[in-house]
Amino acid sequence: MTSLESSKQGGAKEGIQKFGRFLSGMVMPNIGAFIAWGLITALFIPTGWTPNENLSALVEPMILYLLPLLIGYTGGKLVAGTRGGVIGAVATMGVVVGVDIPMFIGAMIMGPVGGYVIKKFDELIEGKVPSGFEMLVNNFSAGIIGMILALVSYLGIGPVVLGLNNALKTGVEAIVNSGMLPLSSLFIEPGKILFLNNAINHGVLGPLGIQEAKELGKSIFFLLEANPGPGLGILLAYWTFSKGMVKESAPGAIIIHFLGGIHEIYFPYVLMNPILLLAVIAGGASGVLTFSIFGSGLVATPSPGSIFAMLAMTPKGGFIGVILGVIVSTVVSFLIASFFIKRKSDDMGEEKLKSARVKVKELKNKKSNNNIKKIVFACDAGMGSSAMGASSLRNKFKKASIDIEVMNSAIDQIPKDVDIVISHKNLTPRAKSYASKAEHISIENFVGSQVYDELVERFSK
Repeated sequence: MTSLESSKQGGAKEGIQKFGRFLSGMVMPNIGAFIAWGLITALFIPTGWTPNENLSALVEPMILYLLPLLIGYTGGKLVAGTRGGVIGAVATMGVVVGVDIPMFIGAMIMGPVGGYVIKKFDELIEGKVPSGFEMLVNNFSAGIIGMILALVSYLGIGPVVLGLNNALKTGVEAIVNSGMLPLSSLFIEPGKILFLNNAINHGVLGPLGIQEAKELGKSIFFLLEANPGPGLGILLAYWTFSKGMVKESAPGAIIIHFLGGIHEIYFPYVLMNPILLLAVIAGGASGVLTFSIFGSGLVATPSPGSIFAMLAMTPKGGFIGVILGVIVSTVVSFLIASFFIKRKSDDMGEEKLKSARVKVKELKNKKSNNNIKKIVFACDAGMGSSAMGASSLRNKFKKASIDIEVMNSAIDQIPKDVDIVISHKNLTPRAKSYASKAEHISIENFVGSQVYDELVERFSK
């Protein structure tokens, strides 16, 4: 492969990841609202735990209006701040009114479009508004642009999105009815390892699942990406058959992954031995097959993907299928991963040692410790692995009486005044593009990383 071809592939991958981050960025801040809707649905619909006709009246308005409008507002805000968020919500209203299905696709389109239009308008008139007329122009421009976008989306965009939504629904139903849904793991599991997990779950599967849950009271789509079984099998295999630092870090990773729901924690374990993609794909497919056989589904997206969150979103009478699906996917992933890990376990410790030595050398050549005021852990969404890493280092700094701010952030929202950025090695190139002047440290494992102790030693001197 030539360097040009490699560069093109890298650019395409980064573009896909950036688009995926944007999609998940519209949904992730609103996960609490989705969970609230899921809990109300699980409790009060006629087939729920405590059926209540009066309280179940909340279900349909929340899914038809509240959730799409929240996504539209967040999408607009990502593009143009609060002003963009308001226009994004108004534009989204145009695709929401007059339909009886959740218009999440329409919200993901019109929210950013609203933000983009108002942003371009503000750039166009910047410096041209007479003094004293700023508020008048700002308010009426937002009102007029919002009105136009709402009308356009209602008359034009809404019917198109509705048609696309129906076509997508028909295609998905065909896949489900043909029994081919387990094959979705061929795309979902590798996509997760490439840090597209949030985009896949919240940008694609979530909207499909919510539409199905509105009609059936549950959806299998909520289980496809969130199933912790494949990752658990990988970590159990490492714990059982690997050696040295990898083996020692696996138990902590199991707790964080399976109980805490932060799936990013097992991605490095697969990336250090890419053949294990076969294990997670087979584990995911076997889990989906089990879910399908038992007719399993959840009422809303379990986020984070913890076993506790999954069980909380499981409807009445559905626990056996969900639990068996997780168990089957764990066992299959474990058995396949064990075969490959046992063959490579002899050099795992050496690889880790070499990596640690390289990191120590990099640290010695960096800027003076006295200038370090802020350390940021950056990951795809800024919520999962980065939050975990920041918490771990913050606790170590506290014990060592080191007064340096440690925080977590999404890669595209790294603060400008950051001194050190810590990210997974696959994400470091993107992190550098957003914080080119900062010192960058790449790690493979957010649990028990030796880098944390090295930083403590470095700043204790």
